[in-house]
Amino acid sequence: MMVKEKVPIKKIDNATARRVTFSKRRRGLFKKAEELSVLCDADVAVILFSSNDKLFHYSSSSMDEVLERRSLHSKNLEKLNQPSLELQLVEDTNYANLSKEVAERTLHLRRLRGEELQGLSIEELHQLEKSLEAGLSRVVAKKGEVIMNEIYHLQEKEVNLMGENDKLRQELLKISNARKQIICDSGDDRESSESTDICNSAGTPQDYESSCTSLKLGLPNSGC
Repeated sequence: MMVKEKVPIKKIDNATARRVTFSKRRRGLFKKAEELSVLCDADVAVILFSSNDKLFHYSSSSMDEVLERRSLHSKNLEKLNQPSLELQLVEDTNYANLSKEVAERTLHLRRLRGEELQGLSIEELHQLEKSLEAGLSRVVAKKGEVIMNEIYHLQEKEVNLMGENDKLRQELLKISNARKQIICDSGDDRESSESTDICNSAGTPQDYESSCTSLKLGLPNSGC
């Protein structure tokens, strides 16, 4: 199987071979343009000039209409890329107003910190003092609110801890009472066992008295 030799992409020096290649590639290019137009429903226009300035062109519709649409599209893009003078003036005005507002607010903050107070009248200084006093009052009130919230939370924690301590104390008391009960029960068992042994070894009082009576009367009694 023979492999088709790949043609290097460079200018063909031989004029005849160059014209033949141009003719073949032109027909192939126009064919691809037609396929693209049919497959994708697109308006396609191709314009070619040969080396001897001969014009070749292909258009899926009217060439003039395609060229006109291209011209209008380019003009619309230029309009979009270049903002109108009116819009630019509005943007410049907004920028100037914002810059002025930022500068005024920055100066006001500096004066609240006690800076750049030169040039202020007594009335302006008085207004500045009132603003500072009002701000300080709000800060103090907020501080007191935060402190009270912290105290409330600490009190809640204290109540919870006291409740847990009471529960632990009750548990310990139950354990202690249970241990005492166990000790008492074991002690009662030992005392009952000892008493039974003593009674069994000593005998009943009636038997003792009967033996002694027989001894006094001179009767034979082996138990006295």
